[in-house]
Amino acid sequence: MIGSLRGTLGARTASNEVLVEVGGVGYRVSVTTPAVAGLGPAGSDVFFHVHTHVREDAIVLYGFRHDDERRCFEALLGAHGVGPALALSILSVLSPAALSTAVLEDDLQTLCAVPGVGRKTASRLLIDLKSRLDLPDLSLPPASGGPDGRTARSETRAALAELGYSADEIRVALDGLAEDLSVEDLLRLALRELASR
Repeated sequence: MIGSLRGTLGARTASNEVLVEVGGVGYRVSVTTPAVAGLGPAGSDVFFHVHTHVREDAIVLYGFRHDDERRCFEALLGAHGVGPALALSILSVLSPAALSTAVLEDDLQTLCAVPGVGRKTASRLLIDLKSRLDLPDLSLPPASGGPDGRTARSETRAALAELGYSADEIRVALDGLAEDLSVEDLLRLALRELASR
């Protein structure tokens, strides 16, 4: 299985597919719309985290600029009725943070904004992804702190770190939020802020 590719951008083809040349071999990689937009000109260096999808008639590579996108893609593939094309379409519209926020808030409207996702599919996704995405546990102690003395803010920091955010990103997301909010409120507001960046 191919887990990552580092090479030279050969060309962009139709349907968000790029050619990555590695050691004299050109690999066709399907990527998200934002990934295509962020690529340099042909001949520039590229790196993708890769999910290798094996079918009876083909082996298809899906490439992602960040590992959290690859993990999110694989979680989507595990959801009922979601194939690679729809998973890629979802991640072309929603970042992993925005998708996590939508799932945490049971936000059907956000999922329905993805082409090909209707209300029935969105409802099923909300149920399936709650167990598949690496979502933080919201049944955490209130703002006053739990029996171990941890505050809601420290619990929120820990949950955001588990989602893969850096200390700087977490600091900026929590900056300005009221001190007396619950973990759930802090987490939702922080994820909304991170998704908007």
